[in-house]
Order: sequence, then structure tokens, then C-alpha cells
Amino acid sequence: MTGLKVVCIGGGLGAPTIMAGLRRYTEEITGLIAVTDSGRSTGKVRIALDVPAPGDIRSALTVLAEGDPALVRLFSHRFETDKSEELNGMAFGNLFLAALTQQEGSFLRAVEEASRLLRIRGRVLPVTLYNTHLCAKLADGTVVEEEVNVRAPGKAPIERIYLKDDDVRATDGSVEAIASADLITLGPGSLFTTVCACLLIPEIARAIADAQGLVVYVANTTTQPGQTDGFSIADHVRVVSDYLGGSGLDIVLVNDDPPPDHLRAHYAERGVTYLEPMAAELAKVEDLGVRAVAAPVIDKWSGPRDLWLKQDTIRHDASRVATALVRLVDERRPRLRALP
Repeated sequence: MTGLKVVCIGGGLGAPTIMAGLRRYTEEITGLIAVTDSGRSTGKVRIALDVPAPGDIRSALTVLAEGDPALVRLFSHRFETDKSEELNGMAFGNLFLAALTQQEGSFLRAVEEASRLLRIRGRVLPVTLYNTHLCAKLADGTVVEEEVNVRAPGKAPIERIYLKDDDVRATDGSVEAIASADLITLGPGSLFTTVCACLLIPEIARAIADAQGLVVYVANTTTQPGQTDGFSIADHVRVVSDYLGGSGLDIVLVNDDPPPDHLRAHYAERGVTYLEPMAAELAKVEDLGVRAVAAPVIDKWSGPRDLWLKQDTIRHDASRVATALVRLVDERRPRLRALP
């Protein structure tokens, strides 16, 4: 191994993509994963069993798993049935983590036990163990509670987000992981409900701001209806920097490989706009005190996905984005080299 220590912060499909790409360079990967999701099967489990959101944790565990392939596939399996509205679409891994929580008496112990069973290469930590909810104040003064409502399209723009409960603490070991990391990545993923939701925990935001390692925001490729309608790349960076307390963000990594016209058209029809890395836009990022680095990091070949009750977007390619990230670390650590 190269000795590269990485912390990937976020959730959804974004942070696991980064983790998957970096696996070929190091096994010292820690995923700090959001736990405020309240939609789909995750929301059902939270309501029924009073646990932090397990869905993004499940995704992060499976991407690092090196155990029995049948168990890994089972963890990602969704039930299909027209006999039960509650069970239809439920991810087995979410139920598995909830069951382990009841057995172990701790969500953290459940994640640790699932990590052992899946034989993950690296470590996954929930960003907090508090079963709290994301809230938002909107531009029209309205307050909405729970992540599924914060990200809902058709409402007024989000003015600020916050957690429903006060004094939410970071999971033990998360601050130490950030402090010892050579590379800390934020995103990609839903700007408010995933990336900045993690930064609402003061210990996490403070640790990133104080980190000696390279802090890179992997910028989204598109806008997201309900969260970032009309946003530019610089707007995304401004918001991330704000929730970090105004400092700590070193680099924003943006895609400069234009997606095919058919992908642009597909997403544009759904209100999703590709974020062009124009020179003037990157100059605005630099004016925020953040270095803008452009690289070819998107997946141009897989095409749109049919996600269960979730919005699709132009996604990052795990290998390409990992190559770009390691190159950035190489600038600080010239002797760092990837394994063949």
C-alpha cells in the first residue's frame, strides 16, 4: 500500500463512487456517511425501528466489501411485492442493519459487525449516531422538516438547513480520521441533503477546517431540482464553504469532459442542467479562495439509470475521478504512486 489515508464524506451514490475508485490506491479509506435520509425504504426503517438512516451506510459498506459475493448482492437486494406497500422496494441491507442494531444495542456496533461480515476493505462510520432529522428554512419563510421534504421539487429555494436536534455529536473516531487523513473528499451528491448535512455537525466542520490534509470538493455535474435550481458551479462551492465556516476548502474538482448530446438532452427534459466549466465560472470559484481544477471525471458511457424513487444525474466515473484525486495528492506527496 502507498500509505495514503483518505476520508470520504457524503452519502448517496457519490461518496461510494469515490471510495470505489480509490480502492486500487489504498485500503486506508474511511467513509463518513450521512444518516439523515428519510425517504424510500430508509425512511420506513427509521420510523419503524428508531435508528439513524441506514441506506447510505449500506451503499458504502457494499462498495468496500470483499466478502461472499452472495452476501454482498443480498445486502443490496430490494424486495418486490404488490402484497405489502411497506415491504415493496425495501432494501434488505437496511433491515439487516436495523436488526443488528437491536441485537448489539448500538448502531455503531451494528455497522462494525456488518463491516466484519462483509469483510470490507477500509472503514465506514456514520457521521453521527443521533437519530435526528434535517430541516430547512426556505426563501419564503416556510420551514420544512425531514430530508424527503427538504429535497422536494416545486418549493421555494432553500435558504439554510439545520438539524432538528441540538448538540448532535460526531461519531467517535471521525474527527481523528479527518485529522490524520492525507485527502478529505466532500461529495459529489445532493448539495444540501447529503454534503452539507454532514457539515452541520460542528465537530466535523471544524475538523475539516483545521485539517492538514488536502480538502477537495468533488463538484456535482448538474443542478438538482428542489435543491440547486439555477445554481452555478461557484454557487455550489460558496454553499459548501459557508457550511465549513468559511475556510478549509482547498480545491474544487470539476468535470471538463463534455457529456454526449443525448445525455444532456435526456436530463434537460427532466429539469437537470449540466454545469459547464466555463473559464469565467472557474474564475468566480477562485475569487472565493478555492482552487478550481478541471479534469475528465464523468461516466459518459453507461447512460441514464432507472433509480427506484430517486433522481438520476450525470454521474462520476470511479476510476477517472480517483486518478484525478491522486494526481492532486501527488502534488503534495511526489513519491506517492499507485499500485499496478
